[in-house]
Amino acid sequence: MTAQTVLYIVIAGVTSFALAVFMYGYKTKYNRSLSWLFGILRFITLFSLLLLLINPKFKSETYSVEKPKLPVLVDVSSSISSLNQDENVRDLVAKIQNDASLQDKFDVSYFGFGNDFGILDSVSFLDKQTNINKAFKTTNELFKNEIAPTIVISDGNQTFGSDYEFSSLTFSNSIYPIIVGDSTQYIDLKIEQLNTNRYSFLKNEFPVEAILVYNGKDAVTSRFVIRQGGSVVHSQNVSFTQNNNSQTISVSLPSTRVGLQRYTATIEPLQEEKNKSNNSKVFAVEVIDQATKVLILSQLKHPDLGALKKAIESNEQRKVTFMEPEKASAVLNDYQLVVLFQPDRSFRAVFSEIDKLKKNTIAITGLQTDWNFLNSVQNNFRKEAANASEDVSGVLNLNYGSYAVEDFGFSEYPPLQTLFGELEIKVPHEVLLQQQISGFSTGSPLFASMEVNGVRTAIWDGEGIWKWRANAYLNAESFQDFDEFVGKMVQYLASNKIRTRLEVNHETFYYNNNPVVVSAQYFDKSFVFDNRAQLEITVVHSETKKRDVFPLLLKNNYFEVDLNSLPQGDYSFTVSVKDEAVSRSGNFTILDFNVEQQFLNANVTKLQRVATHTGGASYFSNNMDALIDSLLKNEDYTAVERSQQKVVPLIDWKYLLGLIAIVLSAEWIIRKYNGLI
Repeated sequence: MTAQTVLYIVIAGVTSFALAVFMYGYKTKYNRSLSWLFGILRFITLFSLLLLLINPKFKSETYSVEKPKLPVLVDVSSSISSLNQDENVRDLVAKIQNDASLQDKFDVSYFGFGNDFGILDSVSFLDKQTNINKAFKTTNELFKNEIAPTIVISDGNQTFGSDYEFSSLTFSNSIYPIIVGDSTQYIDLKIEQLNTNRYSFLKNEFPVEAILVYNGKDAVTSRFVIRQGGSVVHSQNVSFTQNNNSQTISVSLPSTRVGLQRYTATIEPLQEEKNKSNNSKVFAVEVIDQATKVLILSQLKHPDLGALKKAIESNEQRKVTFMEPEKASAVLNDYQLVVLFQPDRSFRAVFSEIDKLKKNTIAITGLQTDWNFLNSVQNNFRKEAANASEDVSGVLNLNYGSYAVEDFGFSEYPPLQTLFGELEIKVPHEVLLQQQISGFSTGSPLFASMEVNGVRTAIWDGEGIWKWRANAYLNAESFQDFDEFVGKMVQYLASNKIRTRLEVNHETFYYNNNPVVVSAQYFDKSFVFDNRAQLEITVVHSETKKRDVFPLLLKNNYFEVDLNSLPQGDYSFTVSVKDEAVSRSGNFTILDFNVEQQFLNANVTKLQRVATHTGGASYFSNNMDALIDSLLKNEDYTAVERSQQKVVPLIDWKYLLGLIAIVLSAEWIIRKYNGLI
């Protein structure tokens, strides 16, 4: 409280006292006792009202005791049950939950990790992948500025994600791994990794790379075999020793038939091996007759061109060719889609040929685009561009109906650059991305697609696409989101398929350790996306003839179903719309591959190194009491008393308002009682 405020309070007190004395002490008509009583009540009322007008501020300080945090990260992947440690892990979690001393000293929270990371609601070991790195990164972000020793109950076996040992180097708290699983090293021969293309072209060859690993001391010999059905397509002998314990086998196999081709790679097991499930891997390659060819025409050298090529060719069914526009007219008919990058007058012959051949195109415009030329050679869109540039962001239109797109945070991506001016689309169209500047819509599209007389065209008005691809990697450590976005755009624009009211998207084959997802879009008779429709999928196993029916759930501007509960095998399916005679059918295959069954032991060495890096200690599951005792005795983990100081204005003090109401009421009652009212 400042000196000025104190002075005001003193003046208020003197003024209130003077007024009370004047009203009830100077020539008063009341008796002495009533004069004193009314004077005191009036002084309190006046002084309280003046205090409210002055509204002095007071400091309020509260104290709280804050216990250190104790996050418990529990591995809920299926490798725990494969190692027969599921009951052991449940017992360990229950022991922490039931330890009164631990609960009294720490604020304990429980998280589960496998495919993903989240609050532990039940200890079930169903996840088909393990990402320990994500668990460490998320925990570090949640408890970065707090005292939070972290217990990790795991076998230490990770199947995807960055190496968690290196991410633990930046962990701000100590990690205490509880190692579950057998630490004994058994003789084991396995296929550590198998790499191959998803697609191949007819009469070509596709590569297969197998990394074989041996754990053992004696020299051994085995045979590596690749079979297709009952036929052996490749076979070779392999030898290993304790020092030479890995080999990389590279093979090229011919693509002789169109369609899904399934293979089994096997390293013949040794007689004394304990785990033989990791000796074989099933893989598949879809052989296609020809690729979707995309031609990118440009006079410029620009980083966007590289980003587009990488994104488009992330799907092996698509091939990109770069060419200068002056040389392209004669070869346009060899391509399904032509990308016109920043068109200028050198594109004149190309536009004439495109119009003659009715080719599908996408124009990508930016700061080097000649809009006067572009406005004159086509009638689909127009822009009266100024010389000034502007930075624009993209906002996804969830009602876009040409194909399904998931919002992976377009509005948070770096802005693209475009020439100032309003982009006008002059034909029927759909806007996928709307332009936005500093959070306000410009009314112009950033990306729009059109279909006129069976020819599909699109306009992307902004350069700097490479920043979006880079940002996608920074957000998810993968280019997949951006590449899928560009891939769907190319797939739609490169196709001349007649649009139907029910569009279904699915893969030809899935591995059962990855999501098995089928998506669909349903349109009404005016081809407007109908989000009120009820879609379901009927799946029939080709061998057992078992039928399963699943509903498709609405997700933004499409419907989706996750079929991960289905076992391996070949399936036919039908997606239908309730109360409508509209349906689409297809086939897919689920290939068996359980990466979680590839492990024999806990990864003791890596978990011990993680504990050392972070200043913690590792324990085996039978030594849980030692860990609890260590945490309880560690003086670094003690409760902290924190004070919180608040500045509270007097007007927020409700008791003063209550006092004024009580005093005024008391004065009224006394006057009424004495007949003065």
